[in-house]
Amino acid sequence: MQVKGENYNVWYDKNNGAVSFNGALRLTGMQDYAPILQLLNEIASTEPPNMVINLQGLEFLNSSGISMLSKFVIGMRKKSIQMKIIGSTNVPWQGKSLKNLQRLMPGLTLDLQ
Repeated sequence: MQVKGENYNVWYDKNNGAVSFNGALRLTGMQDYAPILQLLNEIASTEPPNMVINLQGLEFLNSSGISMLSKFVIGMRKKSIQMKIIGSTNVPWQGKSLKNLQRLMPGLTLDLQ
């Protein structure tokens, strides 16, 4: 399962249960983020006990992308899936923005490395 664009790659590794993001996501609106949101929702619909979103390789995410992730996290509050988001302290936008996701879903584990 993969969504790939000119400057980004999002893929699911079934072996470790992680969705990894690489590159820079500068898509224009929520409709352009729909394939990525669909990938995340498809994985969540299988009700895995744990779901990891690895954003360490994502250098940039615009406000539409942050809205897409926020919408996904809010939807996950209704499920019994343990969510973990891995980010990087070396990528400036991640520290501030990812902490906001934790506010949306208090049970979410945030690991900034």
